[in-house]
Amino acid sequence: MDDTDLRDLHAFAAVARLRSFRRAALEQRVSVSSLSQRMRDLEEHLGVRLLNRTTRSVAPTEAGEQLLRRLEPALGEVAGALSDLRERQGRPAGRLRINAPAPAADLVLAPMVTPFLTRFPEVELEITVDMALIDIVARGYDAGVRYEEHLAQDMIAVSLGPPQRYVLCAAPSVLERFGVPQQPEDLLGKPTISVVYASGAHPPWEFERDGRVVRVQPGGPFHAGHVGVQVRAALDGLGFLLTFDGYVADHLASGRLVAVLEDWSQGFPGPFLYYPSRRQPPAALRAFLDFLKDWRRQATP
Repeated sequence: MDDTDLRDLHAFAAVARLRSFRRAALEQRVSVSSLSQRMRDLEEHLGVRLLNRTTRSVAPTEAGEQLLRRLEPALGEVAGALSDLRERQGRPAGRLRINAPAPAADLVLAPMVTPFLTRFPEVELEITVDMALIDIVARGYDAGVRYEEHLAQDMIAVSLGPPQRYVLCAAPSVLERFGVPQQPEDLLGKPTISVVYASGAHPPWEFERDGRVVRVQPGGPFHAGHVGVQVRAALDGLGFLLTFDGYVADHLASGRLVAVLEDWSQGFPGPFLYYPSRRQPPAALRAFLDFLKDWRRQATP
């Protein structure tokens, strides 16, 4: 009987799937050097090269691709069998990996974390904040969070919460200097604080009222990819900011920021949790879905 360590096969599958020793090491919770050595030992044990390595990339060889195709379903069956066993014992356990954009992670998922883990203490929850539209299956996530327009049709989607909305706001000093805009076009030429994505894209601001949609390209002087930096700049009086109302609710209530063009700020559906269509999802994911039903029921007036 072959005495190959199952943990080494898990590690190989992670490297081959992610095509990165660094990301695979994070997933496996080991050091990069340790993972690299384990792969060399596995190749020596099997007598075949499984990975092509350069200083910049790693990719499976033809033999590695063949092994990965047969190995991933088998490892999935093993994980499923263990999850089923734990669930039959009444203890959902294991790791649950969720990929989510920042607004959903900050405003919707974050309040759920402690109550969920208190209810299911043997589950290990990992939330990765990522604004990119990734393939959650290829990247090894159990579920992802996206807004309705970005949901893939082959996924099961479950609403995470009530509608959300954007709010345009500014510090009182900004309104004193530049006036209160009465319509979106009034923002042209005014100082703005806007988002910039890792790709370098600066999306326009979109407003809607009575079926009319107006898009305004914020001109700066400040663009940032982190909402905390954006809000701080708005509080310091740098310019107008369009953001999720949940990020600035306390500042609006205190008067440090003032909402404007509120009749142009329409609500939109909140984020959705989505996951692959499987006959038996992992026990940790099933536990989160059950928790989510109760969470939403309690939040409903």
